[in-house]
Amino acid sequence: MISTRQLRYFVEIAESGSFSAAAERLYIAQSALSRQIRELEQQLDTALFERTARLPRLTAAGTAFLPKARNLLQDLDKASDLARAVGQGRRGSLRLSHSSTVPLTGALLHQVSSYLHDNPGVSMEIAQLSSEGQLEELVDGRLDIGLLRLPVLRQHEGLCVEPLFQEPLLLAVADTHPLAHHNSIRLADLSDQPFISIPHRQRGGLSYLSAELCMAAGFFPRPARVVSRKTTQLQLIQAGFGVALLPRCMRDIAPVSLRFIPLVDPGCVSTVAIAHRRDAGPLVRQFLGHMQAQRA
Repeated sequence: MISTRQLRYFVEIAESGSFSAAAERLYIAQSALSRQIRELEQQLDTALFERTARLPRLTAAGTAFLPKARNLLQDLDKASDLARAVGQGRRGSLRLSHSSTVPLTGALLHQVSSYLHDNPGVSMEIAQLSSEGQLEELVDGRLDIGLLRLPVLRQHEGLCVEPLFQEPLLLAVADTHPLAHHNSIRLADLSDQPFISIPHRQRGGLSYLSAELCMAAGFFPRPARVVSRKTTQLQLIQAGFGVALLPRCMRDIAPVSLRFIPLVDPGCVSTVAIAHRRDAGPLVRQFLGHMQAQRA
């Protein structure tokens, strides 16, 4: 079987014009080089060089073989580079999903953009999905990376959910709401307010955290007549149906007619986590490393 070494030796002799020059460039003995070419010719059952008293010349067979040998070596180099890039997590396609309360804005969007800039061989498919949906997609192998808000109530074997960063929670109200003029507010002052986001007993995330904080302040959030766990809650707040505790990043996508009021209670922060399979490959690991390094 023809070896890549023999192909490289043949091309080097043809390009350098002599066995001695090729041997010098390849850092091998001329006798070893000649032996490899003889073996190549034996396998092809034809001579590739005319051995003259001066310099070797390509035979008709050698002239025909040379461009093919070059192409084979170039294809091999490309295949090697591709395998190396994929194996090191520098090439491939990432499937990423984020929950509605983790919008790709601000610093988070900058992190994703800088990752793609630093890894031009990587493409990304981005979708929006609930936290529970993300975890199910990860388990089934239809998703690579999930961005969601803690807490996660249901644990999945084989998945890893790691905190990525924290941000403060703010009270979101319409600019016509009686509380809109406040510069800050206590959770206890919201006991009579209708909340447009109420937790599901089997689901975690932002609504669950908001209810926990309200209960710590002495009340359970009273549901509004219309409730939502999606980004439509911004429109519901704007329409005056109620209020909600939302992370600071939601200001980036909120209507201008919404007011975001700081909470004075300690611990009113929300944690964004990044979820992935424990057996994730190098492409996912490379992305995780970039995201965690940016937040360090």
